[in-house]
Amino acid sequence: MSSADHLVVFTPSGLRGDVPSGTTVLDAARRLGVDIDSVCGGRGICGRCQVEPMFGEFAKHGITVEASHLSSRGAVEAGYTGRRPLTGGRRLSCSATVCGDLLVDVPAESQVHQQVIRKDIDLGEIELDPVLVLRLVEFDEGDDLLLALDSQWGLTGLQLPPGIEVEADGSRLATVAVRDDNLVVAAWPGLRDRALGVAIDIGSTTLAGHLFDLATGAALATAGAMNPQIRFGEDLMSRVSYVMMNPGGEVELTRAVRGALDALLGRLCEQGGAARDEILELVFVGNPIMHHLLLGLDPTPLGVAPFTLEVSEAVDRTATELDLEAHPAARVHVLPCIAGHVGADTAAVVLSTGPHEADGVQLVVDIGTNAEIVLSGNGRTLAASSPTGPAFEGAQISSGQRATPGAIERVRIDPATGEPRIRVLGVEPWSDEPGFDEAVSATGVTGICGSGIIEVVAELYLAGLMTTDGVIGGLDTRPSLRIEPDGRTFAYLLHDSGDGTRILVTQNDVRAIQLAKAALYAGIRLLMDHLGVDRLDGIALAGAFGSHIDTVRATVLGLIPDCTPSEVVGVGNAAGAGAAIALLSGSARSEIQRVVGEIEKIETAMEPAFQAHFVDAMAIPHRTADYPGLSTVMTLPERNSSGAGSSDDRGPRRRRRPS
Repeated sequence: MSSADHLVVFTPSGLRGDVPSGTTVLDAARRLGVDIDSVCGGRGICGRCQVEPMFGEFAKHGITVEASHLSSRGAVEAGYTGRRPLTGGRRLSCSATVCGDLLVDVPAESQVHQQVIRKDIDLGEIELDPVLVLRLVEFDEGDDLLLALDSQWGLTGLQLPPGIEVEADGSRLATVAVRDDNLVVAAWPGLRDRALGVAIDIGSTTLAGHLFDLATGAALATAGAMNPQIRFGEDLMSRVSYVMMNPGGEVELTRAVRGALDALLGRLCEQGGAARDEILELVFVGNPIMHHLLLGLDPTPLGVAPFTLEVSEAVDRTATELDLEAHPAARVHVLPCIAGHVGADTAAVVLSTGPHEADGVQLVVDIGTNAEIVLSGNGRTLAASSPTGPAFEGAQISSGQRATPGAIERVRIDPATGEPRIRVLGVEPWSDEPGFDEAVSATGVTGICGSGIIEVVAELYLAGLMTTDGVIGGLDTRPSLRIEPDGRTFAYLLHDSGDGTRILVTQNDVRAIQLAKAALYAGIRLLMDHLGVDRLDGIALAGAFGSHIDTVRATVLGLIPDCTPSEVVGVGNAAGAGAAIALLSGSARSEIQRVVGEIEKIETAMEPAFQAHFVDAMAIPHRTADYPGLSTVMTLPERNSSGAGSSDDRGPRRRRRPS
């Protein structure tokens, strides 16, 4: 170890390594593969990257740690005012730098936990048209392989790349793999009875993969994993910023996602009882930034207008080129991107849901940190993205978290009493049902995830505990023990575990959801303007989040425009389904390339009307829009206002104190 390097050990992971003096603890963690949460991408804002340095002599690790081995608190930490205070000796790992040998404990709340991946896919009925097939041929030593394929299978004009040789075994049989009807890519003596393919949706938060038998279309395994790029920034723009501020940062991000994909391949093979060298075809989809980082392309042009793609058409690479362990002849096919912020994952959604083939005006929305919107009707298909941010995934919410055990995912509020009922992820009973306390004893109630956030804000409005402007307690219709002062505003007490753990919905939480839902609604409304329509005949909500929210309460919130409730459906992991369809059908690959070329791209950031739609959509559910469809299943409260307006966060001017 040079004098400029110091040993850093992280607990409880046990990962350790040498880093140069002056390296931030967060960067050291990234280099060593330690997953520390960092929603803001290392700007010292979110406070989620807190760690606790440990001082003294640690014989187990062979180091002695002194206080001088860590930089003293600077302006960033001194000025930090987030909701997670720096109690005791805790430090912001994005600000504290290594000055000597160091032992760092990463508390549970700062770790990136394994997420509950709920990304099953439904392919419906598809016609198998695999791009790679196996053919068994019979020939004697000295026979020409291509001639044997021609005479026995009618495959003419095939190419045989250099290095592919095969000898018949004692049975005078050999198996060859033919790709795209024109290229022999692999050969084995004897009978080889299956070739496998993998379809993976590379999300900014999660990776979801599926292993298939290419000949039968049978799904052999499904597995998911967290995207390790999260440690470089929760949202996409944070990762682009990381690359901009750290020369060579794109290499780190590329290495991280490729490593995770390779590990996911191993997990799929293990679950499916397969060997890696059986994998000969892979299809990947992802948003433009994930797409570029996977391919080793610079993502920074996607961070600034005009959001230029380096490559938009479909891309083929070998698995080896992408550092993936599979058969040497394995090919990776990446679907085409639609626009600078509408990627191959949206192309896959279009492929699996087919809005352009349906009757009427059809909307498809894939809700994530960046919502992708596709609107089809009147012989046209339009696409756009809207910057919803990470609020729907729990970030920017005081008690928000990802969809992990212990998270509140369902909420109902009694309008007469203001009392809530909750349901926790992984627990069957509601909070007012027998067995709830015992069921949550293992994990506790730890926070609220995206679906719960949608529901609680909608329920606060329906219960009269929040105004159209989104002001908690602004109606002053009755006292409630659940509404309590929170600085200059009010908060709603959603859950009290009795052990000091209190889950509040604050005024800032509501504002974060309003901003996110207004951005999505405004993007949808903008596409409706361009298509010249005022009503929708169907809405499909794609993605793990979009498929698990209550569609009625999403409409109450104003997340989506009004539509007949029965025509608003969740379609699961439509991006993953589209990737699987492209894996199993060569004609589908050609079709989606054609369709993408005909999609009209709307750049919301360049549209003057977007801001006007955004302002109107800040109200709950909307400042002016009618909801005849929603009104068939519930009676909405009359539009009301606290008098403060949506731009005033001071809350109600006067309110009775809770009795």
